[in-house]
Amino acid sequence: MLNYNSPINDTKEYNNLKISETEPTFKINLRSKKREFILNIGKVLSITPPVEANTSSQNKDLNLLWLSPDEWMLYSNEIIKSNDHDKLESELINSISKLNYGSVTNVTDNWVMVNLNGDNVYELLASSCPFNFESFKSNKKSVVQTIVNHMDVIIHNKNNNDLNLFVRRSFSNHLWSWLNDSSRFI
Repeated sequence: MLNYNSPINDTKEYNNLKISETEPTFKINLRSKKREFILNIGKVLSITPPVEANTSSQNKDLNLLWLSPDEWMLYSNEIIKSNDHDKLESELINSISKLNYGSVTNVTDNWVMVNLNGDNVYELLASSCPFNFESFKSNKKSVVQTIVNHMDVIIHNKNNNDLNLFVRRSFSNHLWSWLNDSSRFI
């Protein structure tokens, strides 16, 4: 992992809504179409990659998000504190990339994760997002790639009114400003 400098490093609370950057968490992009890939991912992570569109699977430490039929994003539940994640990345590379079953790319420094928690989460997002959240909010573990205020994001529904929103680092300050400005009006 590169020297990590958080672009936001802040928490704000407004009207039953808490917005906080959750960094640094470990993030890996996984890609493949091979059956051996799925088997090896299950062995290394103790998680079966979701094969149904816009879903996720998880265990105590990790979440695996479906992004496309041959792409997933793995991220940790905990902030990086030790070299365990380097060991996990090495295991994935040895059992996937080196055997030519797929690709393993560390994207920790590419994505910023913002946690949105509270009763007004969906009102905030709906104010600048074309996605209809009606069925999404009742389906725990749902995942969607959409646009919020003209920025590409990935949203993971962790629990009721508890979302992780992933945005590219280069847009994180802009999104953070928009979230804070818009939160004051809901």
